Amino acid sequence: MDQAVQSWRRATLVFPGQGSQHSGMAARLVQMSRAAADIFRRADDVLDMHLSRLCVEGSDAELEDTAVQQPATFVTSIAWLAALQERWESLDRKIEPYLLAGHSMGEYTAAVAAGSISFEEGSLLVKERGRLMEEAGRDNPGGMASILGLPEATIEEICEQASSEGYVGLATSNCEGQSVVSGAIAAVRRAMELAEKARARRVVRLPISIAGHSPLMARASEGMGRLLQRLSITDPRQPLIGNTRAQVINTQPEVLEELRDQIIMGVRWQKSVEAMIARGSDLIIEVGPGSVLTRVVRRIDYSIPSLSISDENEGLFSDKFRELEAAAL
Repeated sequence: MDQAVQSWRRATLVFPGQGSQHSGMAARLVQMSRAAADIFRRADDVLDMHLSRLCVEGSDAELEDTAVQQPATFVTSIAWLAALQERWESLDRKIEPYLLAGHSMGEYTAAVAAGSISFEEGSLLVKERGRLMEEAGRDNPGGMASILGLPEATIEEICEQASSEGYVGLATSNCEGQSVVSGAIAAVRRAMELAEKARARRVVRLPISIAGHSPLMARASEGMGRLLQRLSITDPRQPLIGNTRAQVINTQPEVLEELRDQIIMGVRWQKSVEAMIARGSDLIIEVGPGSVLTRVVRRIDYSIPSLSISDENEGLFSDKFRELEAAAL
């Protein structure tokens, strides 16, 4: 964090995906920020559900429902963004992010933050994304597994060997030694066996009943494509770094393609972070609940300052963050 006090002229905002939610994740946020509380009120109206209650006082069990997880994480992340913008406006300075990116579902949050999609449309999109993915999972049952301690090249070889049991592929490459595979149940099990034989540090079947970020989600991707075509998506105000190709996204067609294809393609997070750094980002701020992405960024390149906006010790409402603002402004 002390490194981050140097500057934030090129701050990149990154938004977490499904799995970052936790009980009470918005309790302090709505007390500290009027702008954040307003986001939750708007979300309740748009989604016709008491999402604000779930994010403030909902149990972990309630938040584990896929139909709740995705909109809850999306709305909480946008609420943190609103609190950050509220803070920046109070400083009487116009501060804009240099780049934006999201991890998996977080790409929808990033698109809203960049002004490509309205908050209301983004809320409905994320809710529909969850429904379509559950539906695709019923048609093509699958699963996902986390594999730690093996290089990406080895996991790709493992997936190729296990594909005799059905499709299985690399779904997420967060950083070296931290990956997720996804596919048909039998193929995922075979990949887990092969990973254990290859002496992976840890192999865990994830509590997910769908094969996210794989071709088994083709029906969901097609459904999202049709829905996205009906929306008034615009060019992003700030460049986005996409998951699927780790490339800069500057135009409306590129935004649409990324949000459609990311359901069936892998999350290349390490390459995305490397692209942010290569373009000159001097600070990466995780905007949303938890600090999963911050920890991953630090594993990828500890020299780039990074922080989680929701962290009690260095986040938005901490003394350290105020030090950062004072030094940067």
